[in-house]
Amino acid sequence: MEKNQTLAYKYALISVLLWSTVATAFKVSLNFMTPLELLFYSSCSSLFILGSILVYQKKLTEAFLHVKHQPILVLILGAINPFIYYLLLFKAYAILPAQEAQAINYTWALMFAYLSVIFLKQKLFKADIVAGLICYFGVLIISTKGHPLSLHFSDMYGVLLALFSTILWSLYWIFNSKSHADSVVGLFCNFFVGVIFISLYIVYSGSIKLPNIETSLGAIYVGLFEMGITFVFWLKAVKLSHSVSKISNLIFLSPFLSLFFIYYFVGEDILPSTILALVLIILGLVIQQKYKQKSEI
Repeated sequence: MEKNQTLAYKYALISVLLWSTVATAFKVSLNFMTPLELLFYSSCSSLFILGSILVYQKKLTEAFLHVKHQPILVLILGAINPFIYYLLLFKAYAILPAQEAQAINYTWALMFAYLSVIFLKQKLFKADIVAGLICYFGVLIISTKGHPLSLHFSDMYGVLLALFSTILWSLYWIFNSKSHADSVVGLFCNFFVGVIFISLYIVYSGSIKLPNIETSLGAIYVGLFEMGITFVFWLKAVKLSHSVSKISNLIFLSPFLSLFFIYYFVGEDILPSTILALVLIILGLVIQQKYKQKSEI
């Protein structure tokens, strides 16, 4: 694919804008649906759109071949994403304010660096440790609503769910590095397996309600723009860009844009502690990223 930096920026900005809306979509949808219901209907929506893309690209056969050649990996990845990861993430969003859950979720990149030391045998740099201290102090600030020394958490269970989801998301990308499939093909296979796991869990845990038109729109939106098509836009941006670092920094706009949508559509008052915590989390991630880029030169 021929490089086109201008077009890469356009696809990247579309991805960032769409991802900025999903915390709001989670919270609004969870007012009408349980986390399990949102997981099932959004995953089905994502599976449909990804399948449609593969049919359009004439790559559906590749999906069957990928499952045939790497069945264990596909099962592991499908179990993590969408099944366990999004179930825990949606539960965290159901418990915590959206501004709190989404800020904690952004620390997954740091967790990825730590777990890569264990699973990918990568080096742990001083910058990773410094970034961790800064980021997780930000998590402490937002979890205690600006009173970190009190250690009085707004909801410890919700915070732990959000933090554990960052471990799962990091593990997903670590294991996904072993995949030999095209990115969209791999994602479709993961969701195909994930929907089967989710369906079995529904049979085990109890039935779910059929959504009405209003609530189903939220699940469809989450499936399209959090789980599915936005990844396709981002992957196109990466392929078109002369330098991934030029577009990867745009992702740091997302949490601040997200606060606007949370305030306007969810009605949450954005606390000063949230702004401070987000600044610290993003600062930590920037320090980590800049040091990594220098070490690779």
